[in-house]
Formats: sequence, structure tokens, C-alpha cells
Amino acid sequence: MRTRPVSVGHLRAFEAVARHLNFRAAADELALTQSAVSRQIQSLEGEVGVALFLRHTRAVELTGAGAQLLRAVVPGLERLDGTVRQIRQTAGRKTVAISTWASFASMWLIPRLEAFQREHPDIDIRIDATDTAVEMDTTDVDLALRYAVPASVPAGAVRLFGEQLTPVASPWLLQSGPPLRKPADLAQFTLIEAGDSHRTNFLELLSWSRWFAERALPRVEAKRWLYFNYAHQIAQAALTGQGIALSRVPLVADSLASGELVEVLPGQRMDSPLAYWLIVGARSAARPEIRAFCDWLYAQARSTRSAIGEGPDPDLADDLD
Repeated sequence: MRTRPVSVGHLRAFEAVARHLNFRAAADELALTQSAVSRQIQSLEGEVGVALFLRHTRAVELTGAGAQLLRAVVPGLERLDGTVRQIRQTAGRKTVAISTWASFASMWLIPRLEAFQREHPDIDIRIDATDTAVEMDTTDVDLALRYAVPASVPAGAVRLFGEQLTPVASPWLLQSGPPLRKPADLAQFTLIEAGDSHRTNFLELLSWSRWFAERALPRVEAKRWLYFNYAHQIAQAALTGQGIALSRVPLVADSLASGELVEVLPGQRMDSPLAYWLIVGARSAARPEIRAFCDWLYAQARSTRSAIGEGPDPDLADDLD
């Protein structure tokens, strides 16, 4: 039984022969001689350990093993070719690769990007949205935007802004619903929060339970509950009048400013121990396009700090102030 992985050099010839079912046509496409293609296929069959083609007098036919291998080879070569095309197209271009999580990308970063693109039309932006923290030293990511407590971010991380949470709703929900003047009135509405907020300490900090506990109030038995996995889903449900959400103020600041959402209990914000951070990869920090993006990001962060009513943080070495 052969266990050594096959060499990939012959797979291009294999795919061409399998597609044409003709050695000569495959050789013409690959700019090789027919005998060279035949030798590559023989070598591949020797490595795999079985015949991949049935050779007839005037035709070639895939064996069962050949058909099985072809199903794996074709998508692999297509991905490889697509990646090479992308590399060739972007070679020499200025690019900023950013890692962040989906809610922050959709609610804060992307709505502001058009302004950066106007100022820097020669810089391409790539956003990879993931909830998993990437390793800056082992990936091609230039910047990471993260949401964390101060103790969990690496040295050199720049704090963009902190956050509070506040109950928000669509104004037309409040106009059409019962009066809402005090926390107990929330029981007459649907309340929205993260679906797994009570499974981790991280999300428990953002829950209605904590909001009520900080006010020495019993947890309200809401009219009904709506649970979502992501902050942007929670905000979208509030925007469409489906209930009252305990939302992260930095992420809904634009909606509050426009009047699409309103704070239903002004003065009842809850501080969050988490903050929003920028981490710049050491290999990327000196590139002019990275510096330009960071400068723009700092300006956007200052605007958000102003919008949410947050001043400089005296406990942090904050590059923004």
C-alpha cells in the first residue's frame, strides 16, 4: 500500500487528458509532445498505484479511479488558477488587508470606507470578517480590529474607543406601543439580546440580566424574547420595530444620530468593560498605505468617541488623544 503523497506536477497533464480524452489534444494544449504527456500520466499512475485511463486503439477512457481523482483535481486546479490570477492582478498594487468581526465590519467600518476610498483611490481594501483572532505574524493580514477587555490585547494595541450599552428601539414602535417611562415598562415589549448571552462570561456582560441587576431591579418577564447571534442582527431587529434591544452604543451611534433608533430610557446607559482596538502587524507598519489607513481610522474613531460622549481615557496610553 502506497502512503507517500503524490507529486502534483503531473496533475495538469492528467486533467487535460481527462478533459479531452485524447493524448494528442492534451499535448497540443500544454505545448508538450504526446510522448511527454504519456510519460507524465504513466508516472502519476505509478504513484497512485492503479490505472487512471483505459487506452483503446483510437480512444482514451477514464477508469473508475481516474474519474474519482478527476473530481478532486478539477476544483483544486481551478482554485489554484484563480489564486494565481488574483496575485498577478494585484501585484504591485497598494492593498490594506483587515481582519475584524462581521458585526463591526457591517455596522461601523464599511459605512465609513467610502470616505477613505475617495481620499485614496489607489489603495485596495480587503476585509476578512471572522470571529477568530488571526495570528498577525503568520498571515497576510495587515491590521486587526478587535473587541476585547484591555488585559487580553497584545502590547502595542491602540484603543479606538470604549462602549456603553443602552436600550434602543424604532421610534414608530414606541409611538404605536404602550407608554415606556421606567424600566418596569419594558415588560410590555419584546426584548432582544444575544442568544448565548448566558453561556459565556463575555456575553453575560452585555445582557439584559446585567442591566437590570445594576439597577437593583428584578429581571423583567418580557412580553416575549428575541435572540440573535450577532450584534448587527440585534440592531436590525430593533430598526424594523421587532422589539427593544440592549445595543452597543458605538455600533448604533449613526442610527441614533439619524433618528432611526432612539434611546428608550435616556440616562440609563450601562458601562461595558470591553473596548475596540487596532492592532497593526509588525511587517506592515512602515508601508505608506498602512499609515494612511491608520491615520484615517484614528480620525473616524475620534468622531465616534465624540458621538458617544467619551473623552480621553486617563488609564490608557491612547494614541488618539
